[in-house]
Amino acid sequence: MADQDPSAPARFMDLEDPRYAYMFGFLQADGHLAQGKGQKGKLTAEINARDIHILREFQQLTPYYSSITERVRSTNFAARAHSATWTVCSLEARSIVNELGIPYGKKSLTIKPPRADFSRPDYLRGIIDADGSLGWTAQGFPYLSLTSASTAVAAYLCHYGKKVTGTERTISRNTRDGVYNVCYYKETAQQLATHFYYDGSLALAHKKANAEAIQAWVRPATMRIAPPRRRWTSQEDQELLRLNDPVAAGIALNRTKQSCSVRLWRLQNDCT
Repeated sequence: MADQDPSAPARFMDLEDPRYAYMFGFLQADGHLAQGKGQKGKLTAEINARDIHILREFQQLTPYYSSITERVRSTNFAARAHSATWTVCSLEARSIVNELGIPYGKKSLTIKPPRADFSRPDYLRGIIDADGSLGWTAQGFPYLSLTSASTAVAAYLCHYGKKVTGTERTISRNTRDGVYNVCYYKETAQQLATHFYYDGSLALAHKKANAEAIQAWVRPATMRIAPPRRRWTSQEDQELLRLNDPVAAGIALNRTKQSCSVRLWRLQNDCT
């Protein structure tokens, strides 16, 4: 018997395969599953034409007929937007991705990490390629961020990011458009970029290039490293409420007056 080609696709959407885990994360964030009459429907992903290479990878990984088309149109963001769209209509393919966690129709609020076993860094890289960003702040610091309407996805990135870097992030929807913005900076961004965008990983070319670029950043010798943020415990919250005095609480809890004042306001206004 001939040896199996290691580059050959595994079972379609086997999420333990890094390529499918990435593809699923990308489609979950930036794809669309539409249902027509009867058994009709389609799974599509429309992206900037500069990234058409990733759609060709999806086509290679999909053992069902799929097509890639291009179009140029005027949008609110550009007078000439050149996009590429990958489309697969197979009912079997649609059923598989639907069962794994891509719902029909609007999905931004409801998507969540798969229940089945999956390759975590590759899934999150797909999410970040679709809805995230890597680059440099105006001050020249590296960053990695994700913008998502899904509580489950934003919380999972925070959970996984802490495992990889030890840096804790909490999430809350911004007041302007109700989405979550999870951001990592400097060495933490470098750690995550190295972890997610490893050699040979499937990714958007320009984001992979950004991931490689920010890994070269070196903290200036004059820039101090901020100490880890000290989290409030339930016992400290209870003592702060009991004292109801930022100055006294600061002495009792070994915290600053300002920290106690802000925390007390949050507790009293149910903003924790």
